Amino acid sequence: MKFDYTITIREQHLDTFGHVNNATYLVLLEEARWDFITSRGYGLQTIQKSGLGPVILEWNMKFIKELRLRQTIRIESKLASLEGKIAVLDQDIYNDQNELCFQGKMTFALFNTRERKLVRPTPEWLYAIGATETP
Repeated sequence: MKFDYTITIREQHLDTFGHVNNATYLVLLEEARWDFITSRGYGLQTIQKSGLGPVILEWNMKFIKELRLRQTIRIESKLASLEGKIAVLDQDIYNDQNELCFQGKMTFALFNTRERKLVRPTPEWLYAIGATETP
């Protein structure tokens, strides 16, 4: 399952070169992830109540084409793999001409905040990340 998130690049996203600052990409990508897991019933309230939430283990990023002020971008997120406790999410960014500008690959897992350890994905979490069609 693919999730799309659209946002317009604003002044606070830019660096002194006039394009999106490299660290800002992580903020934009996280915003997209929160949007899709929340829309599938796994928002912050669920995480706080259950004590189970996502934790990032690794990031690989490739900057292809700059993103500039007032461009509307689309962040495409898709679960690439899931093996045991560990999952990989692809997040690609396209500009307003639908040109690929960024490719990201994030390794993550479900984390028990009370026991401070990785846990097997729950049915609700699998649904939230697009691994299943029903919770």
